[in-house]
Amino acid sequence: MNPFHHPNRLLLCAALASLSLMAACSKPDDTRTTGQRVDDAMASTERQVDKAGEKAREAGREVKEAANQTGDSMANKARDVAITASINGKLTADKELSALSINVDTVNGQVVLRGNAPDTASRSRATVLAQAVDGVAGVNNELTVQPVSK
Repeated sequence: MNPFHHPNRLLLCAALASLSLMAACSKPDDTRTTGQRVDDAMASTERQVDKAGEKAREAGREVKEAANQTGDSMANKARDVAITASINGKLTADKELSALSINVDTVNGQVVLRGNAPDTASRSRATVLAQAVDGVAGVNNELTVQPVSK
C-alpha cells in the first residue's frame, strides 16, 4: 500500500510542504511569526480595500456632480428658450415692433436684441418689454434705429 494514499498522510504532507514554502519565501532577517505575517498581510489588504472604497465613493460623487451639472444646464437652456419665446410674443403683439425683424437671443437669462427699430421710442420699448419677462437677468439692446419707409 502506498503511504500517500492515506488521507491523513496526504494532508500532513501538504501542510508540511506549505510550511516549508512559507519558510523558504520569508526574508532571513524577518523575525515575525507566521501568524504575525498573516496579520500584517490582512491589515495591508484591509488598507487597500479601504483605499479602493474611497476611490469608488469619490468616483460616485464625481458622477453625481456631472449629472447635476447636466441637469442644471438643461434646465437653464429650457428657461432661456421660454424667455426668448415670451419676448418674441410681446414684440409681435406690439403695433410698432410687430412688423420688424428683431432677433432675440437668451443665454443664462441675459437677453440680446438685434435688428431694426423704426425710432428711438420703439427701440426703448423693446428693452422695456424684454425686461418685463420673468427670468430676464439683463437686456443688451443692439437694435439699430432705421425708419420704416412708406
